[in-house]
Amino acid sequence: MDRLRFPIREWQLTEAFYSTRDLGTTETLFAVGNGYLGFRGNVEEGRETHTHGTFINGFHETWPIRHAEEAFGFARVGQTIVNVPDTKTMKLYVDDEPMLLSVADLDDYERTLDFRTGCLTRGILWRTPGGKRVRVRSKRLVSFTQRHLAVMEMEITVLDHSAPVVVSSQVLNRQDGKDEYHVRSAAMGEGWDPRKGESFESRVLEPQSNWCGDNRMVLGWRTANSKMTLAVGIDHLIDTANRHEALIDTDEDMGKMVFRVQAEPGVPIKITKLVAYHTSRGVPVRELVDRCRRTLDRTRDQGVQQQYEDQKAWLDDFWAHSDVEIEGSPQLQQAVRWNLFQLAQAAGRAEQSGVPAKGVTGTGYGGHYFWDTEIYVLPFLIYTTPSMARSAMRFRYNLLDAARIRAEDLAERGALFPWRTINGHEASAYYAAGTAQYHIDADISYALCKYVAATGDTDFLYRQGVDILVETARMWADLGFWRENGDGAFHIHSVTGPDEYTTVVNDNLFTNLMARYNLRRAAETVTDLARVAPEEYQRMAQRLSLDPEEVEEWAAAAEAMHIPYDEGLGVHPQDAHFLEREVWDLVNTPKDKRPLLLYYHPLVIYRFQVLKQADVVLALFLQGDQFTLDEKKTDFEYYDSITTGDSTLSGVVQSIIAAEVGYHKLAMNYFTQALFVDLADLHGNTSDGVHVANAGGVWTALVSGFGGLRDYNGKITFDPRLPDEWPSLTFRFILKGTRVRAKLTRDQYEFVVEDGTEARFSVRGREVAVRAGGPPTLVPLDDQGPRIDAEKAFTTRGRREDGSLITASVPRSGRG
Repeated sequence: MDRLRFPIREWQLTEAFYSTRDLGTTETLFAVGNGYLGFRGNVEEGRETHTHGTFINGFHETWPIRHAEEAFGFARVGQTIVNVPDTKTMKLYVDDEPMLLSVADLDDYERTLDFRTGCLTRGILWRTPGGKRVRVRSKRLVSFTQRHLAVMEMEITVLDHSAPVVVSSQVLNRQDGKDEYHVRSAAMGEGWDPRKGESFESRVLEPQSNWCGDNRMVLGWRTANSKMTLAVGIDHLIDTANRHEALIDTDEDMGKMVFRVQAEPGVPIKITKLVAYHTSRGVPVRELVDRCRRTLDRTRDQGVQQQYEDQKAWLDDFWAHSDVEIEGSPQLQQAVRWNLFQLAQAAGRAEQSGVPAKGVTGTGYGGHYFWDTEIYVLPFLIYTTPSMARSAMRFRYNLLDAARIRAEDLAERGALFPWRTINGHEASAYYAAGTAQYHIDADISYALCKYVAATGDTDFLYRQGVDILVETARMWADLGFWRENGDGAFHIHSVTGPDEYTTVVNDNLFTNLMARYNLRRAAETVTDLARVAPEEYQRMAQRLSLDPEEVEEWAAAAEAMHIPYDEGLGVHPQDAHFLEREVWDLVNTPKDKRPLLLYYHPLVIYRFQVLKQADVVLALFLQGDQFTLDEKKTDFEYYDSITTGDSTLSGVVQSIIAAEVGYHKLAMNYFTQALFVDLADLHGNTSDGVHVANAGGVWTALVSGFGGLRDYNGKITFDPRLPDEWPSLTFRFILKGTRVRAKLTRDQYEFVVEDGTEARFSVRGREVAVRAGGPPTLVPLDDQGPRIDAEKAFTTRGRREDGSLITASVPRSGRG
């Protein structure tokens, strides 16, 4: 990052001077949201922008997916998040001259996103074309405490001359059919760059109502195809001693409140804009209009200042649970807190919706929910804000009926969750890298079990979660098969693992391991339920038509699951035939041909050993108790050199395993890259929105990678790897209602109960119990784990510990 433009401030992201060169990136970096409602960091004046953006989680339009060649079971209906009517615009005119930042004569400029207050503020000192100095301050907030509310303020003060000032505050539906929007056809997914969201070729929002009176406007729409409904209400308040008048008007796609002020020097004009958004899958617009009015009335009764105080109190609580402190590195500290703040903005008030891949900051991936939530975001929520994790699991539970239908479409029993979705139905047009990723069933079950183990929430498990486990176990039992005339093992064929550069394969290691976990946990949960809550078991068995023989089948399949292993190389193949492929020469692949998916036909990529993201290495982390340390080291060394990192889901996982097996410098390199994926726009697509899963992975890399936390089968253990550059690392985690602060230094781990009663875990085999009111529990450490000599690193292929490639080690073909 340019540290002159973006100075280091541990609790803020500040832009010290304005630039139009990277508007898309800064609009994402300075976005504000609460998990339900999100505003991109567009300038208040509304003119200079890369992408205007206001998004509501789950509010989407549907459209027919056009396949070049049809086949049974292909996804039929696409879903795309709608860029809803924009209320951020407050155009400013002085002497009838508009303020346009790109050409404005600015004596001063600063824009700041504050992680503790949750406010985006901007201060400008503008010299108008006529030479008058005008100070403009603005503030923007999307409330964490009132889910449907946003607050915006603009204060204008002419400093040395009187002048006519006009502020035009607007709500504008930009998807009104007057511009062209095109739905892209499927090409290795959904469009030329499958990471981007779809756009539309016709009007999306059909006007339903508009009304204005006094200082209030309320407008309503309904989507053309999905029939979702939306209402937006806006109140305006003006506080000034200057003479002024106000004009208000609305039409089908626009509302406008215009303030005309005769401004005197030194007399401020403060305009406050209160906005309420309400949406539904079918409630009439007139009811949503009433909800908007109630939200606005309540806010006016409470007062604007109360909204700022409530926002800070909510974030004070969030940081008390979630903050991670890196001693002695303010640059990294700032970046860590920005990433954690993005998780609050993506999940804070999602409330039984999913967490979109871009949160509510952009259109990337069409606003869809993926497996990213369960594997990368939920660990953070489970150990810092369990209520949010429960809400996310409830969302998946509510999709079970649609998942059952999808399994039936693919001739399977049980339930198959969609690879990408908003409304619960599969929206991936490219089955090879989408629907074939059956592992999403196991990912959801894995997250459910992790949540229950950390929280002790067996009530949710036994009443609802068990349904997920049973239906996903049924799917695995039906999808796999017994090789009776071979090794007698249980195999799973024609699936795709996390690595989307290798598709539709047999016995993908990650899939088989996660399926085995899913089957085991399902069998154990059903058995435990019958023992501890027989009445609940009977209700479940009746509800799901469960046959006890099914449970026996799941346990048998889990025990016989085939786990690929190559004795010759001593590695776990990514799939049954992966090691038979030619190795891609990444070292000599031009940088302008990356990411590979944008420059090579899928069939070219699929015939090579080359990874988009960690696959086996992710299994080494999630199912780490199934491998020895030597196996992890050998597997990591093999796969690291052929992993492109074209996915932002990869770096954090590689960092965690690099740290565990002893490549400490390499772990730090991967962590730093992940930390700045968006802040430095390392993948060139931050303009599409925040990489929310990567932000969650940053927390996991800190707490699991360097802090050494593992949670296998409900047992919490620590085996830390503190980086050499850090004097200490401090984080918090919650176990069964007790919040513990952990501080890792070079020679000890310190644990203190901050809230609750008691927590139990182990540190390198030593059992530890920490209790409220007692002194800090100190656990001495002899070292920071294994460390591999850089000269001996990756002797056959890969990278040196400093992160540089050993180019001669990458073979051109075969197994090398």
